[in-house]
Amino acid sequence: MAKTFGNPGPAPRMLRVDDDGDVRVITLDRPDARNALTPAALDALADAVTDAPTPVVYVHGAGDAFCAGADLGTVAETAAEGEGAAEAFAERGQRAMRAVEASDAAVVAGVDGAARGGGVELALACDVRVATPDATFAEPGVTFGLFGAWGGTVRLPEAVGASHAADLSLSGRAVDAETAKEMGLVSRVVADPRTVAADLAANDPDALRALTRLGRHRGSREEREAAEAEAFASLLAEQADALSRHRDDERGAE
Repeated sequence: MAKTFGNPGPAPRMLRVDDDGDVRVITLDRPDARNALTPAALDALADAVTDAPTPVVYVHGAGDAFCAGADLGTVAETAAEGEGAAEAFAERGQRAMRAVEASDAAVVAGVDGAARGGGVELALACDVRVATPDATFAEPGVTFGLFGAWGGTVRLPEAVGASHAADLSLSGRAVDAETAKEMGLVSRVVADPRTVAADLAANDPDALRALTRLGRHRGSREEREAAEAEAFASLLAEQADALSRHRDDERGAE
């Protein structure tokens, strides 16, 4: 059943949310604005990801773009209000991206068409980034005196390395899907990224959640290894009976 997130009443909806089996599908739903994100849309996105009852969340855009980034009308209003408002807007976007990154679900970005600025930052906050052959990526802020401030300067170098990140950020150039894959910005280029989300959801949900948490762990090597051992032990305890039956079945087949 579809749900709408964003401003109620006559204001345009921001997101459409459908729970399809083990996948929550979040559609950025402002195609006339290339799915640009307003403050209300950022809050709605955070809520939709945080509240997901499914082990996998799939985020994509309506129409011919993934996401154009921050809504330019909001950016202009924020500039007129001064530095305090600008900093608050950046922090609001950062909170939304952290909510995506902290979700209990594995979050898949399906990028079809343009991802620009904050749209790239949204994709970077997701666990898995998959593109169609028509996808393009750019951080164009530098071309008009700005840059993306929703965590992109932190996550982009982590994803593609310092050199590629500097190239993209300092040039503002757009790259196609295959170039993005070569850089490590996306892991796959496929006709329908939603199939990747469905494939992930076919796996054990507890293992998915454990691996997702471990992949996001930002502690020391020793802390990450300790968390890995603890998660493995927890899963093994839950799966002990099933593993025993599997072993008995294999012995019976010999």
